[in-house]
Amino acid sequence: MKSELSRNSSGVTEFILLGFRTAPDIQILLFLFFLLVYVVIVVGNSSMIIVIRMDSRLHTPMYFFLRNLSYLDLCYSTVIAPKALATFLSKDKKISYNGCAAQFFFFALCVGTEGFLLAVMAYDRFSAICSPFLYPVRMSQQVCVHLVIGSYICGGLNSMVQTGFTFSLRFCGENRLDHFFCDVPALIKISCVDTSVNEMVLFILSSLIIVTTTTVILVSYAYILSTVLKIPSTHGRGKTFSTCSSHITVVSLFYGTVFFMYAQPGAISSPEKSKIIAVFYTLIIPMLNPLIYSLRNKEVKNAVKRVLLRRLSFH
Repeated sequence: MKSELSRNSSGVTEFILLGFRTAPDIQILLFLFFLLVYVVIVVGNSSMIIVIRMDSRLHTPMYFFLRNLSYLDLCYSTVIAPKALATFLSKDKKISYNGCAAQFFFFALCVGTEGFLLAVMAYDRFSAICSPFLYPVRMSQQVCVHLVIGSYICGGLNSMVQTGFTFSLRFCGENRLDHFFCDVPALIKISCVDTSVNEMVLFILSSLIIVTTTTVILVSYAYILSTVLKIPSTHGRGKTFSTCSSHITVVSLFYGTVFFMYAQPGAISSPEKSKIIAVFYTLIIPMLNPLIYSLRNKEVKNAVKRVLLRRLSFH
């Protein structure tokens, strides 16, 4: 009954995802590109989850958080990619009103949670490098679980507010979304009422999340850098800081694209630019994260070898 009321008040029961408006041949190429990237995302993140779970040497706070990062990357790319793939080769590009709301809710939940989780991972590195003797107490299993749950709660609150505000808009019969998934900027653009409050909420929430989490990250790395510079040997400094290099790369990619997409007042003005940036953070970053952490991390590479050798010896 509630869903019917919400749909009737909006005047729309479904949306049409226009996606990338290109020639049919290009649509096929885009389909193949999205499919390849999604397969790599599923294989890469699933492998990371399995390896961390199977190798006891990776049962540490750092890899506990990394496993959750892989869960999130797998989840929010799965929220987006299958529907996007279906629209490339199908004439039916529709998504129901409730389906659109659900897609956006879970997407916002995962992206918001990932932002907080990256801040938690920075704090973990700070604790490990700056306070190694207190590290087992500061980052006990119970603390780690609470930090992850807290990240999900913060991501969930953001998602509920964003979804509530966005789907309280009226669309007055206009249901063509100039995007390949249900996202706030595209939905705001087709609304027939004043959206200034929604744009302000989007800007404030995105800015709040980015400012709070990046503050934690920057302060953590300021202390880490100060500690590393006190290490007398060059080899020791390089070895200590190498444990942070993968995280710094992932943070730069994630926050850079999120900032350009959501934390600028004029971010919704260019649909084509929005689509390209959206491809980057919905597909490319979830694909790159497991590669960054596996290729630049000796512990993960060694764990992969041990798991594979164990499987081969078992057979």
